[in-house]
Amino acid sequence: MSLQSTWSALAAQVLAGEPARRDQAQAVLRAPEDELLALLDAAFTVRRHHFGRRVLIHVLENAKLGACPEDCGFCSQSSRYESPSGEAPIKSVDELVAGARRAAASRAKRYCMVTATRGPSQRDLDVVCEAARRIKAEMNIQLCASLGLLTEAKAKRLVEAGVDRFNHNLETSERYYGQICTTHEWRDRVETVKIARAAGMEACCGGIVGLGENEDDLLDLAFSLRDLDVDSMPINFLDPRPGTPLGDRPRIEPGYALRALCMFRFVHPRADLRVAGGREVTLRSMQVMALYPANSLFTQGYLTTSGATPYADHQMIRDAGFEIELVDGVVEADPDAVAVVPAPRRPGLPVVA
Repeated sequence: MSLQSTWSALAAQVLAGEPARRDQAQAVLRAPEDELLALLDAAFTVRRHHFGRRVLIHVLENAKLGACPEDCGFCSQSSRYESPSGEAPIKSVDELVAGARRAAASRAKRYCMVTATRGPSQRDLDVVCEAARRIKAEMNIQLCASLGLLTEAKAKRLVEAGVDRFNHNLETSERYYGQICTTHEWRDRVETVKIARAAGMEACCGGIVGLGENEDDLLDLAFSLRDLDVDSMPINFLDPRPGTPLGDRPRIEPGYALRALCMFRFVHPRADLRVAGGREVTLRSMQVMALYPANSLFTQGYLTTSGATPYADHQMIRDAGFEIELVDGVVEADPDAVAVVPAPRRPGLPVVA
C-alpha cells in the first residue's frame, strides 16, 4: 500500500469511529516531506466531516501582564526571568469590554481573557466576572478565561458570570514537564481542567510543540488530552522569548509543525483544533495549510507578541475558500470590513502583515 493510500485509510478509520492509535500517530510525525500534501488531504477529510469549511476565529486579551510567580521556561511573563514583556496590573472592566468589542468586530466567535498568575486572586476574579457579565449582556460572543489554577468555588463564580470555556494547557508530557516548570506539577494542570469541566465550562487544553521534547513526549501529550476528552485544543509552536531559559531554542520547521497538527487531528477528530501561538513565525508562507487539519485560529496576536491582523487572516480564509463561523451562523470572510479594527497594544514583536 502506498503512503498516500495509508493516509486515506487512516482518515477512513478515524471517520469510522476509531481515532488514531499511537503507532499511527507516530507514523504521521515521521511522514516524509513528499507525502505532506497527501497527509494534509487526509487530515482535511476528517476536519471537513466535522467542521465543513468553517473557521472559528478567537481573540486573546492579556488582562494582566507579567509578574507571574511561576517559572515556566518558555514564558516572558515570569517574574523570575529578565524578559521584555513588562508588568501591568489587571485591566479595568471597561478595557476588557472594549477588547471584546474589537473581537466581535473581527468576527471572532470567542474572546478569551488571560491573566499571568498562578491562580486568580479575588480582585482579579471580580474584574473578570464583571467584564463577563457586561460582555454577555452587550454582544453575542462566547467567552473563555485562562486564569491559572482553579478551585471549585472560583470555577463556579466564572460559570455564574457567563464564562463558557476555561483554558489551561498541559504544555507537554508529564515526563518532560519538570524540565519546563518546577513551581507546580503537571498533575495540578490536569486537576484544574477537571475542575473547570465539573463546574460546567468547556475544557480548552493544549500544548506547545518545540520545547525540546522528544517524539514520545508529543505523543504522550496528544493521548493525555484524549484521556481528558477536551473540547478545544490550542496547539502552539515555541516562539523563543529573549531572557527566558528557552530563549535560544531554534524554531521547529514548518513541515514538522503541519505534521504535528495532522497528528492531533487524527487523535482528536471532533475537537476544536486551533493553530495558536507561533503560527506566523513558524509556518510563514505555509500558514494557510494549517487550516486543513485545524478548524480555528487566533487573530490580533497573542499575549506578549503581535501576530497576523484580522485583515490578513480574513484574506487568507477567503482566498482558500473557507468561511467564518460565528455564534449565530456562518459568514463570508471580509478583509475590507475588518481592516479598520484597531490593533491591541502588545509588547514585543511588530505585527506580521
